Amino acid sequence: MFTEAVIESLDQEGRGIAHVEGKVAFIEDALPGEAVVYSAYRKKPNYELGRAERILRSSSIRVAPRCRYFGTCGGCSMQHLDAKAQVAAKQRILEGNLRHIGKVKAEMLLPAIYGPAWEYRQRARLAVRYVAKKSGVLVGFHEKRSSFVADMQSCEILPRRISELLNPLRELIASLSLRDRIPQLELAIGEAADVLVLRVLDELNDGDRESLKTFADRHRVQFYLQPGRPESAYAFYPENTPGLYYTLPEFNLTMAFHPTEYTQVNHAMNRMLVRRAMQLLDPGPRERIADLFCGLGNFTLPAARSGAVVTGIEGDPELARRATENAARNGLLETADFHVANLFEVTEASLASYGRFDKMLLDPPRDGAVAVVKALGGSVPSRIVYISCNPATLARDAAVLVHTKNYQLKAAGVVNMFPHTSHIESIALFEQAK
Repeated sequence: MFTEAVIESLDQEGRGIAHVEGKVAFIEDALPGEAVVYSAYRKKPNYELGRAERILRSSSIRVAPRCRYFGTCGGCSMQHLDAKAQVAAKQRILEGNLRHIGKVKAEMLLPAIYGPAWEYRQRARLAVRYVAKKSGVLVGFHEKRSSFVADMQSCEILPRRISELLNPLRELIASLSLRDRIPQLELAIGEAADVLVLRVLDELNDGDRESLKTFADRHRVQFYLQPGRPESAYAFYPENTPGLYYTLPEFNLTMAFHPTEYTQVNHAMNRMLVRRAMQLLDPGPRERIADLFCGLGNFTLPAARSGAVVTGIEGDPELARRATENAARNGLLETADFHVANLFEVTEASLASYGRFDKMLLDPPRDGAVAVVKALGGSVPSRIVYISCNPATLARDAAVLVHTKNYQLKAAGVVNMFPHTSHIESIALFEQAK
């Protein structure tokens, strides 16, 4: 059944929002101001989900998707929207979440941070599936709303040299004896190495090993094998390489990482995000600063480079160990130290045990940092910089800071870390009210 609708706005997933016969309709591939004909694929009493089948009146911000797999592949959801309009839409979603969920409003909207819209992705997790009926292998992102692997032979958001490897990788894996025992391939790009991590559920035979070595030499990549959990991944071939690292030249930092450890997927945008975070945090010599959910020190070490004394706290012991190694590599062990703690269960007493901090930086995962902000008590930091990958949990935590902890939301803005996707990265500045 087909229904006509006029699109009013975009939701957090990049879908058009319309009201049809008293229900809210969320319509894929539809843009604000457009009149569309859509078909519903899920109906509920108060809402329905659908996809645009025909555009009756097109928006001026609609563009032709660059990727031929757009609409099938689930990797991108906004390629039909002009790149600058994507950023504006994300900014409106951030503001809407702060207003409706947090009941707060930023005193100042920060200029959006955005960069190259294509070939930006330095990290990716690709599904691998052997299709016995076709005697072939698929390597790519999952199809939209499906567990099937998209039959893709290129990807516009991966660096071109990696995109051009998709077909050779399909052929390589299809030739291996355990082609039906490799469910995943993870990509990790550093400034001196391209690493491909194969998730292997069985042992390679001698022929498989030679095939991987030949492929690595021909295409100048390094293979890791992952037999179990992410930390089980180990270098297979070649073993002696410069290793994975990225740099933050503005702070004279080199950050080493393991291919399955968390890092930002977009190194260029990460540099701009770190710069913005340091501008807002404004770390001063000998100030005591806490960096919570610190990872491998992406924000800890730039703050320490300024002369501040920075304590990084991270829940993953391996990341905390890597952060300590990065501090040593960059000569910052005297001003940066790292601790392991579960920040989702932090209490006022456990947080206070680290001492008083002048300022704080938060960079939590999608679940946010509600336990941390609730645990703030006594002598609280004068300034908090909050980096978020989920505007809803940022808004929830902002409500705690503003309405119960006497902070003011001084500024907030988006960082387009993932162009053409609905993912919203943002940064906010809170200051204690005078």
